[in-house]
Amino acid sequence: MFIVTGGAGFIGSNLVAVLEERGLEPITIVDHAESDHKTRNIAKRRAERVPPEYLTAHLAEIGTDVKGVFHLGALTSTTERDVAKLTEINVHLSRYLWRWCAKHNVPLIYASSAATYGDGKLGFKDDDSLAALAHLHPLNPYGQSKHSFDLWVAEQVARNEPAPPRWAGVKFFNVYGPNEFHKGTQASLVPQVFAKASKGEPYPLFRSHNPAYADGGQLRDFIFVEDCCEVLLWLYELAPANGIFNLGTGKARSFLDLASAVYGALGKEPAITWRDTPEDIRGQYQYFTEARMERLRGLGYNAPFTPLEVGVAKTVKILSQPDPYR
Repeated sequence: MFIVTGGAGFIGSNLVAVLEERGLEPITIVDHAESDHKTRNIAKRRAERVPPEYLTAHLAEIGTDVKGVFHLGALTSTTERDVAKLTEINVHLSRYLWRWCAKHNVPLIYASSAATYGDGKLGFKDDDSLAALAHLHPLNPYGQSKHSFDLWVAEQVARNEPAPPRWAGVKFFNVYGPNEFHKGTQASLVPQVFAKASKGEPYPLFRSHNPAYADGGQLRDFIFVEDCCEVLLWLYELAPANGIFNLGTGKARSFLDLASAVYGALGKEPAITWRDTPEDIRGQYQYFTEARMERLRGLGYNAPFTPLEVGVAKTVKILSQPDPYR
């Protein structure tokens, strides 16, 4: 049995689909399908669903039958300011699963975030030593909650405390793909632009408030969710070493590139207007993120990453269907 926390969410529901496609079953999804969108994310799946509040009891019941835990569940809003809530969900639950996997000899792959790098002034090198991690300064409480667990993991390793037999933390950069509707304004730009472009309307990108970047020239490392699923499975099955790793393409592209790709996938000319970046996030806004991928590549992960225009076209094809869920 495989456990996927957050399995009704964006990356989680795509991973469950891949696990089923490859016959890696049975699967238990640990998540609240509190919205119609999340319910539809997993409507085609055979997996059992367990609400998070019953996770402890469920693990006690199934015991040693678990082959692996993919811990993708989290409070992911970058605008969340309830630190206690973030800590409970993103830190304490993660510690519990780490200890449970260590005790029961179960591999654990968990989601960290590129938000741990803060403004990026210190670079995006995925050095998971305690000394290197201690220098990072996330810009918001969400990023800090993810960073807190990474630090705790590094402390456990440095002290030679019990650990899962195989483990990896994954610092996701800007993931896009199907099954994002439930995220609303926190979704990637692809479904947001699609909603306008499919109706022949212009999409308003943020203006740049940094003279080093043109409007729409803000850069992100956009990675297709299918590539993320491939890496997660590789880390579980084949990675020769444990650690905390970046997961991006290693090549930043602009928001204008991404928006233009959506219009292009629909056979339309890009129609872009501009709006000011909201003042409440302007001071924390990142103008450049780009994953350094040397460590993952150095471990032996050699598969190419999907080019932006190809991944966007695949996503738009799904979004254009009567049932736009994977």
